[in-house]
Amino acid sequence: MNLDNTNIRSLQRLVTPAQLKESIPVDEVIASHIDSSRQTIRNILDGKDHRLIVVVGPCSVHDTKAALEYAERLKELSDKLSEQLYIVMRVYFEKPRTTVGWKGLINDPDLDGSFDIEKGLAVGRELMLKINQLGLPIANEALDPISPQYMQDLISWSAIGARTTESQTHREMASGLSVPIGFKNGTDGSLTVAINALESVASGHSFLGIDHEGQVSVINSSGNKHAHIVLRGGGGKPNYDSVSIAVTEQALQEDGLPINIMVDCSHANSSKDHNLQPLVLENVTNQILEGNQSIIGVMLESHLKGGKQNLDGDKANLEYGKSITDGCIDWDTTETALSELHSKLAQR
Repeated sequence: MNLDNTNIRSLQRLVTPAQLKESIPVDEVIASHIDSSRQTIRNILDGKDHRLIVVVGPCSVHDTKAALEYAERLKELSDKLSEQLYIVMRVYFEKPRTTVGWKGLINDPDLDGSFDIEKGLAVGRELMLKINQLGLPIANEALDPISPQYMQDLISWSAIGARTTESQTHREMASGLSVPIGFKNGTDGSLTVAINALESVASGHSFLGIDHEGQVSVINSSGNKHAHIVLRGGGGKPNYDSVSIAVTEQALQEDGLPINIMVDCSHANSSKDHNLQPLVLENVTNQILEGNQSIIGVMLESHLKGGKQNLDGDKANLEYGKSITDGCIDWDTTETALSELHSKLAQR
């Protein structure tokens, strides 16, 4: 009688993290850049650097050519605005789905349901390497608990999404990640799951995972001391206004947690309308100018072209530089919004 894998169609052995890293290695220059960028973000969270973290980029990466063009533009803009802003590019390869849909570049790099995950890992790692070579730090969402062993050495900041903030698996994983990490509030807008996550991730855990050789292992973490909350709204309501910020500050203080808040200008905070993101950013900027010291960062979904398109049929028909997941603001809007943000913050 067969009791195992009764719903599994097939099993395929994957390249190990060590093998992938050996074929797409990090040199000393890139390693130094990543180490420095992680420390800069930690310094901002610790109040040692006055700049605002700006996590900006495509909702998800489906076209590496367009993503690299975006990165080149963003690097040039970052250099101009570096006095007030510390810009980190969103390079998201994994997409959580409410039901079904394209799950991201790692899961399905050819956008055709072929699910060549080994190719996805290699393509993703190569893109991250090129973006780091530009001198631009990278942000991603840590969704699958296995993939960090393949990618984490190229990342400077990670997020745990609203759907997984409550997950014990993701809290344990985050406690061992080598980067500062943001936990989003729940999809219903609740702060409780994120506050609980911050308490959990600061502690050490023992959990199952894989090592660099792909061997299933018991991992003992020491805890991540640079985790913070990301407000993204929820339950049909935004939570970036001054009252919501004050409520979050109070909740963090009551639990003895660092009062560090990042505001996601997309998702429920923009009522899922990408065109409203600059207005959310303007409101947050005004709060900072009025004396708020708990807002340490903002997040924007941005691409070369605004809006979004559906992945239907032939991928050759997709419009270059436009998101296939959530809607994004276009490059010109991004450049204007961040330049204005820099100019205003310079007046502090």
